[in-house]
Amino acid sequence: MIDLDQLRTEALAQIAAAPDDAALAALRVKLLGRKSELTAALRGLGALPKEERGPRGKHTNEVKQAVEQALEQRASELAQLAESDLGKREWLDLSLPAPTTPRGHLHPITQIEDELDDLFRGMGYRVVEGPWIEDEFHNFDALNIPDWHPTREDWDTFWLTDGNLMRTHTSPSQIRAMRRFGAPLRAVLPGRCFRNEAVDATHEAVFNQIEGLVIDRDIRPGHLFHTINAILSVIVGPGVETRFRPGYFPFTEPSFECDVKRPDGSWMELCGMGMVHPHVLRAGGLDPAEWTGFAFGLGIDRLAMTRFGIEDIRWMNSGDLRFLEQF
Repeated sequence: MIDLDQLRTEALAQIAAAPDDAALAALRVKLLGRKSELTAALRGLGALPKEERGPRGKHTNEVKQAVEQALEQRASELAQLAESDLGKREWLDLSLPAPTTPRGHLHPITQIEDELDDLFRGMGYRVVEGPWIEDEFHNFDALNIPDWHPTREDWDTFWLTDGNLMRTHTSPSQIRAMRRFGAPLRAVLPGRCFRNEAVDATHEAVFNQIEGLVIDRDIRPGHLFHTINAILSVIVGPGVETRFRPGYFPFTEPSFECDVKRPDGSWMELCGMGMVHPHVLRAGGLDPAEWTGFAFGLGIDRLAMTRFGIEDIRWMNSGDLRFLEQF
């Protein structure tokens, strides 16, 4: 658990030592941003025992307020220093154009992920992010993949020395979402996944998924097919051609796979899906006699390939500006 007092001491010292506005802005992101330790502490309150949440939440908010006040105070100090320095200058030509910095743009994968988030929010889904480092229970056991299951052999997993692993899919967040929010539930679970894949034109060891989960009464496969076609018609285009095939996934029954037709006429597997397996519902704290649902996983990288006509997934992480500037 994060030591909040130590975090406050270190944060205040860093803020006081910030030499300029750029450094202060970077500190603001580091200390208060989505991936900061404070944000993680606030998100983790729900996992604490009930009697610990109040005191821990109050302490966390006090630290956050202290950091915010220190940031504002240092910003004011830097502004005063800048004004004082400006008065010492011998000459300043205000008619000169301001210096400009070339602006970049969002990566194709980020563009698709942002569109998906907006689309699903408009459909009434909540966006739930899960950890990249998972435990064996959430990544496998709770998803009906025990240690003897042959499906584990399909995923050459990156195991860590502490027994955890880099998650192989976003499906573990299904269990976390069901336990956190209960049912009925509509949620999408975006994020990065890791597998020791044989890299080729359509496979990468590090890739991006967005998982959809709907839990309610009397949910049927027809609801799933309609949802997938509606999503792809918005993200890929109204003329997109899809085909659904029977598939197998331990965490859904029945299971299906969806292919989309690429510009060259070939078919590319885009997502797997199916009706949530009763074992998964029980692992998420729900009664399969009362609730049913569907789940699907979309490859964001492959969606970007289909949208923009990209033939090789390896270009996505190449860092080649000649490629990125096209989008």
